[in-house]
Amino acid sequence: MSDLFTSEVTPESSSRQYAPLAERVRPRSLDEFIGQEHLLGEGKPLRVMIVKGELFSMILWGPPGVGKTTLARLIAHHIKAEFYQLNAVSSGVKEVREILAKGERSLKLQNRRTILFIDEIHRFNKAQQDALLHSVEEGSIVLIGATTENPSFEVISPLLSRSRVYVLEALDKAGLSAILQRALAKDAILSRRRITIEDPDFLMLLSAGDARKLLNGLETALHLTKPDSDGGATITKAKIEEAFQRKYTLYDKTGDQHYDTISAFIKSLRGSDPDAAVYWMARMLDGGEDPLFIARRMVVLASEDVGNADPAALTLATSCFTAVNYVGMPEARIILSQAATYLASALKSNASYRAVELAWEDVRNLPNLPVPLHIRNAPTKLMKDLEYGKEYKYSHEYDGHFVEQQYLPDNLKDKLYYKPADLGEEKNIRERLNKLWKKRQR
Repeated sequence: MSDLFTSEVTPESSSRQYAPLAERVRPRSLDEFIGQEHLLGEGKPLRVMIVKGELFSMILWGPPGVGKTTLARLIAHHIKAEFYQLNAVSSGVKEVREILAKGERSLKLQNRRTILFIDEIHRFNKAQQDALLHSVEEGSIVLIGATTENPSFEVISPLLSRSRVYVLEALDKAGLSAILQRALAKDAILSRRRITIEDPDFLMLLSAGDARKLLNGLETALHLTKPDSDGGATITKAKIEEAFQRKYTLYDKTGDQHYDTISAFIKSLRGSDPDAAVYWMARMLDGGEDPLFIARRMVVLASEDVGNADPAALTLATSCFTAVNYVGMPEARIILSQAATYLASALKSNASYRAVELAWEDVRNLPNLPVPLHIRNAPTKLMKDLEYGKEYKYSHEYDGHFVEQQYLPDNLKDKLYYKPADLGEEKNIRERLNKLWKKRQR
């Protein structure tokens, strides 16, 4: 637990030189803050709030390394509020209540507001979040929560309704470049050396929109680089790659990236783009996703989006699931790729899916409609006396193995749920059903 004034060190302090580069170059004013123009640009909501000195609880939602912690500190500094920072992973209700009590005393005795910044607030359980409610509602504390997860799922509704949610975006290439140049020019240590980066674009690519990752990668690559004779350094692409160990994939298989990426994968399959499908699939696998999860989703898609336009799709997808279960990674990626490219390239029809959804809607919205007597089962004499099964016509005894009779309840006897598409195997199904429908109409 720390407050703004004990946790921050001034640029001139002797201990500052031992802080990581990302901390040494952390912005000290709004003018130094880079990115999030949609929130901090002229006339934008957060800029207006800070300039006016207004305070309200908020949730800052965005990927790692985009300035959530820095922004919370700058707000507190600009408004001259007390600032306390907790990490939800290592803090509990006891620490929260201590700060809430300090905030109430500070407001009552000094008329000074208090900001409680909780990093990774999505990791607080319901009881911990409940402890914040009273103080947030009364205004004795201003809560700023930071999260990489969708607050709609991770923050309790009463707390969410008392806070404003601001979405922070991953930094683009221009933002990362500005942060990189600022670090090289303004940092007390780096600015004294002549540092050349052989491939800055590669450094920014591996940073994946994360300023902290960019600066940590730069600092590590610099440590791995042998100084020049004049004390400078030339950081090669190989040293950058070594510093990162591997290309960074922004993928959290339990969070928003999981849902966003599988959504992109499914929509690429549905949209008949095999190239995009295998790209998103590779992203998921590289991020540690369970290959069986991917295979399972393709089994669903084979029925929902391909359906009877290509009945072989379901067989292939099911075989893919079985094979992936047998083989495992890394070879499973080949099987997944075969299935994904086939499904993406296959003719599409959602007629089966729409049929069951329409039927489901009628089942839920209409009363329990009786089964027509002639298609009821009649295993006992009583049932036969009640005319169960009477006048039922056995289809195989008629030409074409078809005979016209009613199968739906009376209220739905003319309802059509399944309307096949006019392509692939479903075209043949459509033509056959059209002939049968005409017989029924006659």
